[in-house]
Amino acid sequence: QVQLVESGGGLVQAGGSLRLSCAASGSFVSINTMGWYRQAPGKQRELVTTITSGGRFTISRDNTKNTVILQMDSLKPEDTAVYYCNAKILAQGMGFVFRDYWGRGTQVTVSS
Repeated sequence: QVQLVESGGGLVQAGGSLRLSCAASGSFVSINTMGWYRQAPGKQRELVTTITSGGRFTISRDNTKNTVILQMDSLKPEDTAVYYCNAKILAQGMGFVFRDYWGRGTQVTVSS
């Protein structure tokens, strides 16, 4: 069974920073992409990228640890959302198809 587990969310004041981490575990052969999405109240889930964050967020990956990191700086109240880790993984015993896996999400709240 493949799992993605996020950590690092919390409450921070505007202008502050947070670092989210997501680790993949379980029986898998390979991980293709790893990334982050977020969903604010009443809004659709959206992809988080360095570009869409105006350069405030940085995404990095450690293949040796099967982790992906989201470094968020200069946070704004509008960044408040549940942040989800996503990965396309080739799990053992599940054929030869990369499937989407999601973490349970971690809450990020930015106060003004």
